[in-house]
Amino acid sequence: MNRQQLIQLIKEKKSFLCVGLDTDPKRIPVHIQKKYPDDPVFAFNRMIIDATIGAAVAYKPNLAFYEAGGSKGWISLEKTMAYLAEHPEGPVFTIADAKRADIGNTSLQYARAFFEHLGFDAVTVNPYLGHDAVKPFLAYKGKWAIILALTSNPGSSDFQVLQPQLPTLLEKLGIKTCYWKKLFELVIEESCKWGNPENTMFVVGATHPDMLDQVREIIPDHFLLIPGVGTQGGDLHQIAEKTLTKDAGILVNVSRAILYASKNEDFSEKAKGVAMHYQQQMQEILTAKNYPV
Repeated sequence: MNRQQLIQLIKEKKSFLCVGLDTDPKRIPVHIQKKYPDDPVFAFNRMIIDATIGAAVAYKPNLAFYEAGGSKGWISLEKTMAYLAEHPEGPVFTIADAKRADIGNTSLQYARAFFEHLGFDAVTVNPYLGHDAVKPFLAYKGKWAIILALTSNPGSSDFQVLQPQLPTLLEKLGIKTCYWKKLFELVIEESCKWGNPENTMFVVGATHPDMLDQVREIIPDHFLLIPGVGTQGGDLHQIAEKTLTKDAGILVNVSRAILYASKNEDFSEKAKGVAMHYQQQMQEILTAKNYPV
């Protein structure tokens, strides 16, 4: 799915909701496990997709939850992707939350796996190894690399918001310094040159609202994948105010708040309710801004 198709999908559904399929077998309702013992993960995913596809423009399976199941988990993922591709209410934008990247030849195999075999539209990638590790993902027309920039987890502050030590030393000596960029800003500034707004997005967590303005100053036109809304406590209206563009320009991911809205037989109905709640908020935000243009 290319950029214009994604924008059109957001416009049609009046939503920028991404549903994270972080499906934990231990949290699947018991009645599903009993009814579909051979593959409860796919059965659960299928029902979640059916319940939420009217509100969502994107789905993001987290690969760890499928890899943990070995070959059975991989089969569940393949079936989930096939179901999304063939869904009568599609198309939807699909993201492999894999956080891959390695030396060039290895990254090429990752890209083949996710884009050619599984048919994903996008893959999350780690920029730490540099341009050559991300380049194979950018070689596919109509596909996307989503680069980790400012993540939503508490440990993101360990490295991503660090600044060079020199300003601190100078300030201790009473010497005033100008603003020194944080690591995540340097990462975005450099990695945005590797591709363009047509094939590159960035992961920016909703748990860092005070830094979203800085992100948009560096990349005003790129799409952002924003986790951290829902269970992690990010504020939808606040992040939309700081990151929304005339093309919408954001995908807001919600996982656990939707998937596990109920552990009973009404789980899909409850999931739909939560997804529609977010979609209605997003529609209000888009309507107020008259976006996408």
